[in-house]
Amino acid sequence: MNVTVLLAWRNLWRHPRRTWLTLGAMVFSNVLLVFMISLQFGMYRLMIENTLLTFTGHLQVQAEGYNDNKKMRQIVPDIQALSTRLREKLTLNTVSPRAMAFVLASSKDRTYGIQVLGVDPEHEPLVSSIPGLVEDGRYLQASDTAEVFIGRVLARNLRINVGDELTLLGSGRDGSLAAAVVVVAGIFESGVTDLDRSIAEIPLTFFQDTFFMRGAGHQIVITTPDLSLVNKTVAAVDSILPKDEGLVTLDWNVLQPGLKQAIQADISSAFFMYGVLVVLVAFSVLNTQLMSVLERTHEFGIVMALGISPGHLGRLVMLETAMMGTIGLFAGAFLGGLVTLWFSYNGFSYPGMEDMAANFNLPSRFYPQVTVLAMFLGPLVVFLFTVLSALYPALRLNWLHPVAAMRAA
Repeated sequence: MNVTVLLAWRNLWRHPRRTWLTLGAMVFSNVLLVFMISLQFGMYRLMIENTLLTFTGHLQVQAEGYNDNKKMRQIVPDIQALSTRLREKLTLNTVSPRAMAFVLASSKDRTYGIQVLGVDPEHEPLVSSIPGLVEDGRYLQASDTAEVFIGRVLARNLRINVGDELTLLGSGRDGSLAAAVVVVAGIFESGVTDLDRSIAEIPLTFFQDTFFMRGAGHQIVITTPDLSLVNKTVAAVDSILPKDEGLVTLDWNVLQPGLKQAIQADISSAFFMYGVLVVLVAFSVLNTQLMSVLERTHEFGIVMALGISPGHLGRLVMLETAMMGTIGLFAGAFLGGLVTLWFSYNGFSYPGMEDMAANFNLPSRFYPQVTVLAMFLGPLVVFLFTVLSALYPALRLNWLHPVAAMRAA
């Protein structure tokens, strides 16, 4: 083994208690970083998946400008045929057409303004979690029946139950009056109040007949097996779409900008706190190494008088720090991985955060995921700052004079 490495290892354990205390701070911070980053990324993924699979999907095909204006005349022509073509070309069954309109929904006692969706009862359950949230009754069945699927809050506001009639009054695609009487087939409850009081679903073919859509719709919702496939799927969909009908493919970043902004804001605040933790560990290492250098001033003066250059001594100090940082890195990553693995099976909950979680359609318990990135991202940053903190003690040796150093007590 190299003599420099042996010297660095020996010097590292000259004061075992001090070394162990510094290593303990590094390992503790690394364990905390591994767990918190794993939990944070797991929450983001769960938040994205739950939010998108509730309603938006991973990507949508729309008429250009529809995402900003939501006008009835901005349509996807022959939407069911195009949806079938996309399923065949993409070899994905999670493709469902939709049409949307804003209407007045009236019961015997009350009237509310809501958004009504025309959906394909066969394929909508594959791209949205709403059909699986049946609280009472059932989901839509045939594509041309006069029935509606509404949220629990809306049902309570309108004072209706399964089997009651609901009158829908709105404007058709051609500007004419569109009206229909539908029977409540089922009631859902998602836990998101705004969604449960403002959304109703009716069969797509019935929607097209009622609102004079002539086979058109407004959205083709697509979900992918994994978020990492979204960009690839967007490119594939663009290549399939007809070029002369003004259709565009939008991914979830465009469809749900608020979700992305919320995640970015949370990342910024979290990484600020992580940065404070890393800096505190770096100052701990700086203090340890600076004390080590000052204690060995007399020794350094002797070896410099024998011909050892300050640069060689500086590299020795850096190597000592790198060794300590490496131990902290792997020990922290390993222990942090074990802690995260335990919580990935048993879950982790924030006391009193149930209401906030419900706003994003999230469960009360979170399950962090053990990944290589989460295990080593934080410890690698700690290692980098640990090595950087040793630069000052190492560079300080360049101003050390052998005679003055040997006179030091």
